[in-house]
Amino acid sequence: MFYAFFGFLLRKHEVDNKKKNLNGATYVFISALICVIIFPKILFLTGFTILIISDSSAALIGRKFGKHKFLAKSLEGTLAFFVSGSIVVLFTPKINHQLTEYLIGIIAAAVGAIVENISFGFADDNLSIPLSTGFTMWGLYLLILPHLQLVLSNVPQ
Repeated sequence: MFYAFFGFLLRKHEVDNKKKNLNGATYVFISALICVIIFPKILFLTGFTILIISDSSAALIGRKFGKHKFLAKSLEGTLAFFVSGSIVVLFTPKINHQLTEYLIGIIAAAVGAIVENISFGFADDNLSIPLSTGFTMWGLYLLILPHLQLVLSNVPQ
């Protein structure tokens, strides 16, 4: 019944009846659930926004203008991911708005761009992108800015 109504929205590998693959929307839901449980809110917002904006940008630009092979996909799509991810970092919340926080986000966007590029066939990028960007930001915050409190403690009890 699902395929009858929504089959036209699915990609070729998502309608393979032999494999029974999950579709991209299911991976988005699963990654949102995992990331909102694991990461502090500020990291979740940045990582998940990068997924939504940058993954779409990479797909659109890569398919339309992708001419140069880079790793598993196109250089143009990977650059579109990185540039749009860096723009997302400029507009998502920060703790103290230090330059270092923006650099952490831009490094995470670069990691996300590489993960998006190589995730084809390995793991769905809707799951791997927010996890990789979130863990990258979290690790860099702990390494470079360990004094910043990532979890807000002023929530009413």
